[in-house]
Amino acid sequence: MDINQISLHPAALQGLYKTHLVDPGPTGSAGRMEQPPLTPEISTTDIRTAPDTKPKYLGENKKGILILVNNKETVLLPDEELRFLTGILNACRLSLADTAVCNLHSSSVKDYRELGKLFHCKEMLLFGAGPADIGLPLHFPDFQNQEFNGVRYLAAPALSALEKDRTLKTKLWACLKLLFNL
Repeated sequence: MDINQISLHPAALQGLYKTHLVDPGPTGSAGRMEQPPLTPEISTTDIRTAPDTKPKYLGENKKGILILVNNKETVLLPDEELRFLTGILNACRLSLADTAVCNLHSSSVKDYRELGKLFHCKEMLLFGAGPADIGLPLHFPDFQNQEFNGVRYLAAPALSALEKDRTLKTKLWACLKLLFNL
């Protein structure tokens, strides 16, 4: 196939060209276009909003794992908590690409049924939120794996509290090993 015959899906093109292809504004010296600033490894452009109804989230949700946080200060997570969460995922042989990280505090969708449908959940991890916060009709304590309607749930304290407490980390790890068969 000739390179001029390659056809890309519009979503792929949008991902490749996050800024304008042509800049009609002023040019730099000697007629050169100024380079856009480099983006950090994870930036707000990595935050996704799916068509119409999905709340903003981070990740690609390749494995149907929804991670709900409850953070009032940021859109999703502060950098330190994101690094900590990435470390947890790595220990579980997962990555952000396998999950969708959503902030329940800023989400318009707060019902477990809607969240499950929108994100095609197999597992739902709740950090700093409890079953009642997403309308689950059952109550279970932190660090207890719970299955309901084909989705496995795990509630735990906020990531900021987990990061500082070795005992809480140990309890979380025990649950994650069972949840992900590690």
